Amino acid sequence: MFDRIDAKLLNLLQKGGPRAAAELGEQVGLSPSACHRRIRALEAEGVIAGYSARLNPDRIGLGLHVFVDISLRSQSEEALAAFEEAVKSFDEILECQLLSGAADYRLRVAARHVADFDRLHRQCLSRLPGVAAMHSAFALRTIKPFEGYPITATAPR
Repeated sequence: MFDRIDAKLLNLLQKGGPRAAAELGEQVGLSPSACHRRIRALEAEGVIAGYSARLNPDRIGLGLHVFVDISLRSQSEEALAAFEEAVKSFDEILECQLLSGAADYRLRVAARHVADFDRLHRQCLSRLPGVAAMHSAFALRTIKPFEGYPITATAPR
């Protein structure tokens, strides 16, 4: 279980990224050294998996996001493994989830514009192994971007 201080630290780190232990400690009521020890323990336990910067996709020219549902011809272990391995080789595929339901996978793809997505569709997505059907949906506007998981003091470790 997370205590109140761990929950505050995790929420602060998710919303604002890594910051000095002195700044974080002040916000959660710990000394810099105690705060640093808490963060290192959360990292060692694998609760904090890493740090990264959140980029503005429009500012880097990748403002078109497309969700692509993929159905495979076969759901054999070999077919799933081949598809998953191939997906990892394309940087434009931002995320890939194995689904329950009608489609087998959902991809989130970044593109510069519709013509760029057309290129990705022809040169990347259509070449993924075992694909039987693809259905694409364009994100028109992000209403609530992902900014982290909801962490409470009672969340299990």
